Amino acid sequence: MKSLHRPDLYGWSHFNPARNIDFNGIAWIRPQGNILIDPVALSNHDWNHITSLGGVAWIVVTNSDHIRSTPEIANQTYAKIAAPAGEKDNFPIACDRWLVDGEEVVPGLKVIELQGSKTPGELALLLEETTLITGDLVRAHKAGNLTILPQEKLVNRQEAVASVQRLAALTEVEAVLVGDGWSIFRDGRDRLKELVASL
Repeated sequence: MKSLHRPDLYGWSHFNPARNIDFNGIAWIRPQGNILIDPVALSNHDWNHITSLGGVAWIVVTNSDHIRSTPEIANQTYAKIAAPAGEKDNFPIACDRWLVDGEEVVPGLKVIELQGSKTPGELALLLEETTLITGDLVRAHKAGNLTILPQEKLVNRQEAVASVQRLAALTEVEAVLVGDGWSIFRDGRDRLKELVASL
């Protein structure tokens, strides 16, 4: 796994040729138990790395299209799985917890429900106010620029735009870690405002 902008954050990726972008997994390393977000497959090196850092306590899946390698990782680590409450009735895998807007997964990791995306109640996560982690709705196909899902994949564009506006209103965001594409490590709020202006 690669070191990110904080010493307790790591990322690893799987390149998707069809979309010509990386799919990203995030690891938050914490004494009370490590958390993976939207994990893609781990290489042998990455398995050894996460094991050396204390394994996995929780896996957070932001939406049903980002299950990725969650079942395999949970099976090997006995990690618990958390997912959007908006998909509770139809989620494809068993979960230990259903997350709703405004709650904390653990102290310091806040849940933000997004509306209008391709799945109900897609999650974004705000880590200690300064790092925003997004699933599908907000992404980046080009380094340094955020975008959203194409119109044809949105359930409700107006609600999706309102959700992005809500993210741009977060006052302390520095980094935006995306599930798909290039993450932003500085001036994240400015990039979110630019995204809102482009919609």
